[in-house]
Amino acid sequence: MDETGRLDWKAEGGPGPIQRTVLHDTIVSHLRDMIIEGILEPGMRLHEGQLGERLGVSRTPLREAIKFLASEGLVELTPSRGASVKRFSGKDVEDMLIVLRTLEELAGKLACQLGSDAEIAEVRALHDEMVRCYRVGDRLQYYKLNQAIHTAIVRLTQNSSLSEMHHMLQTRLKRIRFIGHEGPEKWAAAVAEHEEMIAALEARDGSRLSRILGRHLVNAWERVRDVV
Repeated sequence: MDETGRLDWKAEGGPGPIQRTVLHDTIVSHLRDMIIEGILEPGMRLHEGQLGERLGVSRTPLREAIKFLASEGLVELTPSRGASVKRFSGKDVEDMLIVLRTLEELAGKLACQLGSDAEIAEVRALHDEMVRCYRVGDRLQYYKLNQAIHTAIVRLTQNSSLSEMHHMLQTRLKRIRFIGHEGPEKWAAAVAEHEEMIAALEARDGSRLSRILGRHLVNAWERVRDVV
């Protein structure tokens, strides 16, 4: 990607399999970030020509990236209308957060029982880097690390079904969780909750971590309900 934000890589059948995979992942990541940050707003039509020109890529890889984001639940494909950014109602968001809360409460208990010392240390490293991003005001990278921490805690459960369900909901809620950090007070509160999380995880206090994660998801809804 150049300084203008263009990926600047025209690919219409020329690159080999590895390059096509890299290009696909790059376009998907860039579009996902644009949705998370609200550059592509809920309900907005995704015009392939305009997006392709903006990103500097051809329509074929762009179309595949849009289809992938549709599989994640971030984009909606409508016959005769094309693709648009998925719009969730307030009830949709609340319902998903209720289920996500239940999953993370369970994950908190299991993670403290099953996670190795090395795995917990890796979560601590993610947390410390997230706090560094908070201190320098890097919201997008902070958000990505924040989500990585929740994913890492769930991964410690060694439960693939739990991980799959959690991944699906967390992906669909990406934009919603991002706006939950808007404003210094909300952001500071979210960081403080994560400090409590990592302390409970390192103490292997499953009941406490479960309660903190549950409260964190309740607070997440409170932070976004007026917006959605």
